[in-house]
Amino acid sequence: MTQNPSSMAAALPRWRRSAFSAFIERHFKWVIVLPAVLLILVLSIYPLLFSLWVNFVNYDFEIPGHAFVGLKNFTTVISDPNAQSALLLTIILSVVNVTLEFLLGLVLALAMVKRFRGRGLVMAILIIPLFISPVIVGQSWALFLQRPFGPADYILTQLLGRPVEISWLTQSPWYYIAIVIADVWQWTPFMFVILLAGLAAIPSQLYEAAELDGVSTTQAFFYVTLPQLAPIILLAVTFRLLDAVRLFDVIFMMTGGGPGTKTYTASYYLYQVGFQQFHLSVATAGSWIFLILLSVVIMVLVRRLLRAENS
Repeated sequence: MTQNPSSMAAALPRWRRSAFSAFIERHFKWVIVLPAVLLILVLSIYPLLFSLWVNFVNYDFEIPGHAFVGLKNFTTVISDPNAQSALLLTIILSVVNVTLEFLLGLVLALAMVKRFRGRGLVMAILIIPLFISPVIVGQSWALFLQRPFGPADYILTQLLGRPVEISWLTQSPWYYIAIVIADVWQWTPFMFVILLAGLAAIPSQLYEAAELDGVSTTQAFFYVTLPQLAPIILLAVTFRLLDAVRLFDVIFMMTGGGPGTKTYTASYYLYQVGFQQFHLSVATAGSWIFLILLSVVIMVLVRRLLRAENS
């Protein structure tokens, strides 16, 4: 019995559809991931490769053409005193900010780990700064500290009982202190939330056993709490430090890098060179130098983090 040609033609698309469906089922996870991979390639890999080319040419809006200059862009950044001071200030501010945020966050976490009436409301108030844009934070603190209209000097005058006149945003070392205050105010809740979660995860049986052994509260903190909390502490410090080295928004709104170049961080220096002076090749080379230095720090921190998790 011969098969109808029309039925054969109808069966062919069904066979192709079933084969396609079988292929999708076998490679479903790759099909789902493929759009994200393509998006990453377009938005990340191409700009990265383009920046590699810019490193070695003269990509400057003031100079026509893109002549090959070799390592000149890198040597320009390395020999620039502003770049050196900006990198040093970035390191100092990052260490100071993260240290203060960790200590304050730990104190708040220890105070909030036990339940009490109104605990939820207090926690909600404490984490509000975490959800505010850094630009708004910088502008708000600039208005609060700005003389003569900001209330900061008036409040300090009332508290200390003597006249206080501080130029927070233009006088050394107060502009550094102002930047630290604004950054610590915003990001201490980040440390607080992570450390509180770590404290809540410590088994209560450890404290009960320590109490039965006659261990004091201070000894329990150093010999029970800190060892159990160490991986969480390292995780919180790592994430916060990687974000702190990119400090830009607060400085942009509070001091504008001034007075002069005194409050230039690495990010602000690269912004000035690339988007204010239009030396894009120099700024790109500086970005790669900063990325390489940051990658070394990341590898050290991640290695210590993995070692803490394995132990």
